[in-house]
Amino acid sequence: MDAIDRKILHKLQENARATLSDLSGEAALSIPAVSERLKKLEASGVIRQYTAILDPAMLNKHLMALIFLRFDSPKHGDRFEAFVRKEPEIKECYYITGDFDYSLKIITENTSTLEKLLTRIKDVPGVVKTQTIVILSTITDSPSIFPE
Repeated sequence: MDAIDRKILHKLQENARATLSDLSGEAALSIPAVSERLKKLEASGVIRQYTAILDPAMLNKHLMALIFLRFDSPKHGDRFEAFVRKEPEIKECYYITGDFDYSLKIITENTSTLEKLLTRIKDVPGVVKTQTIVILSTITDSPSIFPE
């Protein structure tokens, strides 16, 4: 990956709908050259997907929370990870170090729907402790890797 690839990626992070013409101008390359670079970035896995970033509140998702979990044994990890993949309100899941084993980012409608999800989580075999932290406001939330 070179500086031109980074320019293309930066532009795509700003707007995933940027046209080949937009990217061509940013990278100072021809449209076919930019197209070829994009194909290589996609094939290599650097670009995993193109997506739209939605406002949860506009979709009646007014509550965000972090849930930390501890298991009695690492043997429960595979079953838990399969559970996580089936839960649409769990937006991010990380296997972490420290006092807990996993960290989850939840986006849901309200405290009632959070409580129902938390009950399902606590029913997963091996869960011995959870800690839930409600997010009051978001200071920064950027999916970008390259700085602006």
